[in-house]
Amino acid sequence: MAVVSTTELRKNYGQIAALKGVSIQVEPGQIYGLLGQNGAGKSTLVKILLGIVRKTGGDAYLLGYPAGTTDVRRRVGYLPEDHQFPGYHTARSLLDFYGRLYGLSRDDRQKRIAECLEIVGLQKRMDYKIRTYSKGMKQRLGIAQAFFHDPEVIFLDEPTDGVDPVGRKEIRDLLQQLKAEGRTIFFNSHLLSEVEMISDQVAILQKGEIVRQGTVADLTRQEGRFVIGLAPGQAFPTEAVGKIGYAATRSGDHWEVVTGVGDRGIDAVLGLLHEQGLSLRHLVEKKQTLEDVFVSMVESAEPGTDRRPARVARPVAARRADR
Repeated sequence: MAVVSTTELRKNYGQIAALKGVSIQVEPGQIYGLLGQNGAGKSTLVKILLGIVRKTGGDAYLLGYPAGTTDVRRRVGYLPEDHQFPGYHTARSLLDFYGRLYGLSRDDRQKRIAECLEIVGLQKRMDYKIRTYSKGMKQRLGIAQAFFHDPEVIFLDEPTDGVDPVGRKEIRDLLQQLKAEGRTIFFNSHLLSEVEMISDQVAILQKGEIVRQGTVADLTRQEGRFVIGLAPGQAFPTEAVGKIGYAATRSGDHWEVVTGVGDRGIDAVLGLLHEQGLSLRHLVEKKQTLEDVFVSMVESAEPGTDRRPARVARPVAARRADR
């Protein structure tokens, strides 16, 4: 059973369509990354799934129940974007407060506080005021709050935003650890490198619509492009490869071969290399970065609308006339 499932999910704010028929599915134990620019609808989607915002149309299910079902909320953890924990709290007192909200006994709260703060690396600072914490420490404390009550699925809104590189790596490692424990993680981000490194599935949301989704490998694969390397001193048979209908260009110490889109693969080129007694040392299918994919999707969905218009210089005479 899918942890998250939406079908043609829609949300309107007056005349503004925030979500325009979003359909996604998140399987148990996955890290699911949702990408999109500011205003794409990422937070709206999460808030509908959590029952904070009502949908306009379509279907949304969380853990097999309609989104917003009260009992399901107990099985979900959530870290909103730009959360603000009171600075007078310590990590210990904050988690104790949330534990009481979750209905945990005093003994269970104390046990979970020690366990969770050790997982996020804050056990030595648990009695320091939150106002003394760095941005990365506050984010790790926020994640600890999100899984404190042992939820099955955790929603994180921009969990690494504003965190330095060391802190981002610590948070990535933490999310991988939570996944290894069997939890499902759904997170929004505009930091594409973070999503690329840890996500099992990715969806790109643009102006309320899913424009691409799949595994990182599927999204970044460049169909029909391969990079080939031969043994040192061997020349690549560019002309012979061209005669069988493939384009080949040198790229450093390797050659990039374009097979074209379709069923035709790289086997014919490999057969030719073998016939000529050449030794294959390197063969990979060329990939894009997730950033390349994201930018191309955004531009194809709304060409140029998200770019700041170029400033056109006015003639000197016109500027003088305004004085």
